[in-house]
Amino acid sequence: MTLTLFSAELAAASMLAGLIGALTGLGGGVLLVPLLILGFGVNVHLAAGASLISVIATSSGAASSYVRDGLTNIRIGILLEVATTLGAVAGALVASHLSTSAIAVIFGIVLLYSAAKTIAPSAQPTPGTADDPIAVRLRLGGAGYGVQRVPLGFAVMAVAGALSGLLGIGSGALKVLAMDRIMRLPFKVSTTTSNFMIGVTAAASAGIYLRHGYIDPLLVWPVMLGVLAGALCGARLLHQIRVASLRWLFSAVIVVLAVEMIAKGIR
Repeated sequence: MTLTLFSAELAAASMLAGLIGALTGLGGGVLLVPLLILGFGVNVHLAAGASLISVIATSSGAASSYVRDGLTNIRIGILLEVATTLGAVAGALVASHLSTSAIAVIFGIVLLYSAAKTIAPSAQPTPGTADDPIAVRLRLGGAGYGVQRVPLGFAVMAVAGALSGLLGIGSGALKVLAMDRIMRLPFKVSTTTSNFMIGVTAAASAGIYLRHGYIDPLLVWPVMLGVLAGALCGARLLHQIRVASLRWLFSAVIVVLAVEMIAKGIR
């Protein structure tokens, strides 16, 4: 296979990952890393490095559109990025000391947990339950919704950041779940705010991957351009897709990839 054909196929696969990532708030990385490893035979660490750069591009592309449309809760995004950034740096430092098999199995387990929590029935806020005092003080609520359990959401975001640095993803899965299930934000607000956050989380750990030599320009360029194109398309389609459809799309894709990643890690 020539380099041109390989790059074109990479860009096409990355565009698909970026499209689904923008629609679900995953950021593309959680789909892209398994695609690079399973479909193109890329080393786990190089795949994670390319994914982190593409996640930054996704956030820059899709998130700007969501902010313009008023779907993103910027105040919540800025607050939670403090936790995810600290976690991302810690995760990236740990990643260089783990085997590729261990990372693949951890990745698969995280994906399965994310899928199970996403399709489970949503726990609705108890009638009359007051917003979190921190949310009230910081004015985190939006039009038609409040915010609950801010400290717990903040703690989960630190874990999400650690997984981002460890696995080379934007950790959008855990971010969406934390905002949707713990902080009780509407699902579309959760996905768009996740897209707003993932770029900063990825940037925090990308420098460490670069230092260890895990950023390959020949791999990064087609991946980044493909993911960015897919993310921009996803941002345009989000308004036309029902929330229930997003949840099932999110779950179906990551279950398949989870099984493949665990099997590859064990082998």
